[in-house]
Amino acid sequence: MEERVSFASDGLTLSGVVRTPDGLAPGERRAALLLLHGFGSNKEASWMKLTAELLASWGYASLRFDFRGCGESEGERARVICLEQVEDTRNALTYMASRSDILPGAIGVYGHSFGAAVACYAGGVEPRIAAVMSSGGWGNGEKKFRKQHESDEAWKRFTDMMAEGKRVRAETGRSIRVPRYDIVPIPPHLRGNLSEGSHLEFPFEVVESMFEFMANDVVGRIAPRPLLLLHPSNDSVTPTEQSVELFQHEHQPVDLHLIANVDHFLLSEGNPLVINLVKNWLEKYLPARAA
Repeated sequence: MEERVSFASDGLTLSGVVRTPDGLAPGERRAALLLLHGFGSNKEASWMKLTAELLASWGYASLRFDFRGCGESEGERARVICLEQVEDTRNALTYMASRSDILPGAIGVYGHSFGAAVACYAGGVEPRIAAVMSSGGWGNGEKKFRKQHESDEAWKRFTDMMAEGKRVRAETGRSIRVPRYDIVPIPPHLRGNLSEGSHLEFPFEVVESMFEFMANDVVGRIAPRPLLLLHPSNDSVTPTEQSVELFQHEHQPVDLHLIANVDHFLLSEGNPLVINLVKNWLEKYLPARAA
C-alpha cells in the first residue's frame, strides 16, 4: 500500500511516499498525516517508516517526503532553510488534499526535531492544517542554540563561526560550509539514529535561518485546532524547555507530555507509552474516518 509520488513546491519537484491503510475501499477517503523529517535528514528515516506503518494500522494515510535539498527531492543540496521548508509543508498539504483517497479537511502534520519546529510554524500560518504533532521540537532558535552550546567556550566557538560566516559572505559573496555537529551537537551514541544519506555539512545560511526561526511567534495561532507536544524529559539534542515554551505560547487545546527513559529519537525507540499517547490523541482529535 505504498506509492512513490512527487509534487511541486516553488518550482521544484519533491519526492515522497504515500502509505494508505489496508482495506481501503474504492472511493473511500481517510484522514492523513504529513511526516516531516529532522535536520538534513530524509524520508527514509526509521522513525518515519515506523510511524507510517503505525498510522496505517490505525486507519490513517500518510505522506513522508524529502524537503527540498534533501533525499531525492530537487533543490540545492543541504540548503534547508526553515521558512522554505514551511512552504514545502504547505505544498505537500495541497498535494494530499487533491487526492481522491484523502479527506481534504482532515490532514495533520507530525514533525520530529527540526521537522517539529517546521510543523509548529506551518500550523500557525496555514489554517488548512487540521492538527499538529511535535516530537522533540523547538520554538526559539537563538535560545535553542545557546543551550546546545552551553559552556562559555562552546558558545564562543559557535558565535565566532556565525561572525566568520557573515564576514566571508560580505567580502566574497560566498557561503562558508559548516559541519553538522558544529551546528547541532549530537552525542556519539545517538548518531546511529541518523538516516542514511543525511547531510553532514550545510551552507552558512542554514545556520542563520535556524537562529532566526521563531515558531513561538506563530504557534498561538494553531488554536482552536489541536496541538500535541512530545519531548523527552532529558533530551540530549534539543533542550526540553523548548517544548515547554511552545506550550506556554499556545492556547487550548494543547497537550504537553515529557517522557522519561527515552532520548531525542522518540518513536525510533518503539516506546509503548509514546505510541499509545499518539494513537489516543489522534483518535480524539483527528479520527481516521469521516463521521
